[in-house]
Amino acid sequence: MTLFRLAISVLFAVSSIAVAQAKTVWVDDQLYLPVRSGAGSQFRIIENAVPSGTPLEVIEASDSGYTLVRTPKGNEGWVSSQYLSETPIAADRLRTANRQLEETRAELARVKEQLSNVVSERDTLESSESSLSDRSQELQEELQRIKSIAADSINLERRNRELREENQKLRNDLEVLTAENERLEASKEYDFMLLGAGLVLGGVLLALLIPMLKPTRKTDNWA
Repeated sequence: MTLFRLAISVLFAVSSIAVAQAKTVWVDDQLYLPVRSGAGSQFRIIENAVPSGTPLEVIEASDSGYTLVRTPKGNEGWVSSQYLSETPIAADRLRTANRQLEETRAELARVKEQLSNVVSERDTLESSESSLSDRSQELQEELQRIKSIAADSINLERRNRELREENQKLRNDLEVLTAENERLEASKEYDFMLLGAGLVLGGVLLALLIPMLKPTRKTDNWA
């Protein structure tokens, strides 16, 4: 049982060391942090002026106020723990927010362009619908004229045959126009749905963006 507990303790210690080694911290705002050979200001500097925002890999934390880290150059040394932060500096967060803002603006521009295209297509459909309505009225008038001619008893048989043929042609035209009207109505409903989806997307993007435009900065310190 003692050996088992000892094995568990060793595994826990190894896991803790692995977690500590995997941790990353950043040099705090507006600093040029020296990396020393030991945990104290009396030790020699092995890498000087590590700038703010530099990510450092934590190797070992100490109660002395110093942390053993590995720099991007591969140097291992001790730095003052008070000048380390577990989050990127405000300047980096601001750059990230600005990049996201530009991406959101570009997306908004694309949505506006799509909206403009939808409006243009809607206007075209309305114009086509008006033309179809005028054509339908002309066909109705033509049909009325044919009915009037049919009332004439002169050459009734010939006129009846002509009228039947012309009437069939008109029926075909009306069926084509009816089908076209139904297609245009379906297309208009789709365009309005697309317009609504674009507006909702723009509102969601703006709602997500506004809280990100208020970064906070920490008080400047020097190592």
